[in-house]
Amino acid sequence: MKRNPFQRFSRLAFRSASISALLISILLSLGVLYFLDLPAVYTILIAFGLFIFCFLLVYFTVFKLQFRRLEMLNRISRNIARKRFDDYENLDTNGKDELDFLIRQSIRASKTVEREIQRLNRIENYRKEFIGDISHELKTPIFAIQGFIETLLNGAIEDDTVNRQFLKKAMRNVNRLTYLTKDLMEISKLETGELKSEIQDIYLRDVVMDVVDSLQYKAENEDVEINIDDFDKNILVNADRNQIKQVLINLIENGIKYNKPGGTVTVGAKPFSRDKHRMLVYVQDTGIGIEQQYIDRVTERFFRVDKSRSREKGGTGLGLAIVKHIMEAHGEEFFMESTPNVGSTFSFTLTKVERTTISV
Repeated sequence: MKRNPFQRFSRLAFRSASISALLISILLSLGVLYFLDLPAVYTILIAFGLFIFCFLLVYFTVFKLQFRRLEMLNRISRNIARKRFDDYENLDTNGKDELDFLIRQSIRASKTVEREIQRLNRIENYRKEFIGDISHELKTPIFAIQGFIETLLNGAIEDDTVNRQFLKKAMRNVNRLTYLTKDLMEISKLETGELKSEIQDIYLRDVVMDVVDSLQYKAENEDVEINIDDFDKNILVNADRNQIKQVLINLIENGIKYNKPGGTVTVGAKPFSRDKHRMLVYVQDTGIGIEQQYIDRVTERFFRVDKSRSREKGGTGLGLAIVKHIMEAHGEEFFMESTPNVGSTFSFTLTKVERTTISV
């Protein structure tokens, strides 16, 4: 076990006092010997007295000025080594010398290490949760495909009445695995910060029109109508075009998937009431809605309000989680409102591009 150097006796102060006292006593003794011409024995006694006096003076001066701060510095470094992070906010460092600078630097280092450990713990917890979620979600389609193929190999492939039906079901699960893998890769990049946003000026209405046109066929198959509320086609916003398209696709597909036959999905944009420099883009549906107790959870990975319908329609349970991360990456806000059996409204903000008119 190592000895603690920070006892009530300071070796640093002892060393400083010994050297200083020795030099001072020698110089003063030589001066006394030269100017006063005293006998050697008196000179030695004076030199010894001066040494004791100077030693005590320097020792207690250094001890008073340095020892408490050195002890404090040692405590901070030992806490860092033991991963213990005390609150040093009230630490008193009145001086302005190098030692006080080192203490402040050590406190900053302690806070940095603490934040880094917390970040690593969050990543580790995320990794464990993510692996558990992936294992659970992959298990269902893989087992389904395995069951269909085994049934076909055991003779069902010769039965024309069921072989194509089983192959279609296997293919549906393969497609689900494909969508799941794509969404997993995307959300993994978003959550780790690997996927960077390419921010540019884009015309908001053009993006909305592109997404709605691409989803019209899917909406018609589900007997759902997509409407676009009228808003200025010249509105420019600052955002990543592809990521905003992904947000709109996820929200509109959810509106189609969880809607009722003959229902509608309405997409539009209007000025954000809390900030005149932003637009509020909304997707409103007439679907099954979400219970209030689930509102805060729908952006969690793999959370589904209606699990049976999600799997039937091929949902991965990652759509709203991806939306949330994209909006956070843009520094924007994401809102949800829903009433069971009435419908839901998902909305998000985008920063407008203010164009200045140059007068000639």
